[in-house]
Amino acid sequence: MAATASSVVVLDRGNNTTCTINLHGATVVSWRVNNQEQLFVSKLAVFDGQKPIRGGIPIVFPHFGPWAYGPLHGFAMTCRWNVEKQPEPLDNGDIEALFSLVDNSFTKQMWNYSFKLVLRVILREKELQVSFNLYNSSLEPFQCNMLFHTYLKVPDVRKCNISGLQGCMYVDKTKENGVYQEPREMVTVNHWTDRIYQNTQQEHVISNVVSGRKMKMIKYNMPDTVVWNPWDVTSSSMSDFGEDEYPNMICVEAGIVITPITLNPNNTYEGTIILQVM
Repeated sequence: MAATASSVVVLDRGNNTTCTINLHGATVVSWRVNNQEQLFVSKLAVFDGQKPIRGGIPIVFPHFGPWAYGPLHGFAMTCRWNVEKQPEPLDNGDIEALFSLVDNSFTKQMWNYSFKLVLRVILREKELQVSFNLYNSSLEPFQCNMLFHTYLKVPDVRKCNISGLQGCMYVDKTKENGVYQEPREMVTVNHWTDRIYQNTQQEHVISNVVSGRKMKMIKYNMPDTVVWNPWDVTSSSMSDFGEDEYPNMICVEAGIVITPITLNPNNTYEGTIILQVM
């Protein structure tokens, strides 16, 4: 049921439906449905236990974007996580595993709070659920960002459409963080795109993913959606991303970015994304 290497945990539901988590960042690095890979991982991704893994579903925490005190997008994607619960079948045949990250001397150098962050992964027949539970074990409140930096594999990003963003305000990071409103019912990506949409709909449908199918993303307690593709404009400056790879990926990322989570001592915050192959 579970194959565990020193740094990788595999959930196997049968029928060539698997999910692989690398304990470096608790990054979901593979999700195969009927042996078809749904997630994009760069061919130049680095697996050195130092650098974040370029692709899959990395976890952004406790900070989104450039950070004066630590690495871009926080330390969660560069820490080694613990296996809280090895993959186990649920009553319905789905497979569940739990991973955790607890504050330590390394994290406190950057962010001087006590916390426990638990990642729950459930592999279903045509569905992947990834949830987080963040607990504040400090004596004082803290603020943080949280985001699942989901890289979807696509045949041609120019043919993808994303629903659930119409009417939303967004910060355009390619235009000096200008704020705009999205008029389109279906958002397409045909140039360098880096946008933080706020108060987005609970569901997004991304068309023309693997095999021309649709992917539905359902999110809970994660009000913002980042849409990102580096195009050739910025991919050339990324050492762990092939210059020719940008047409084959799109990032649709659910998170709490615009207004941070404020969490009081002994309180928890939970958020979930569910990816469904349609």
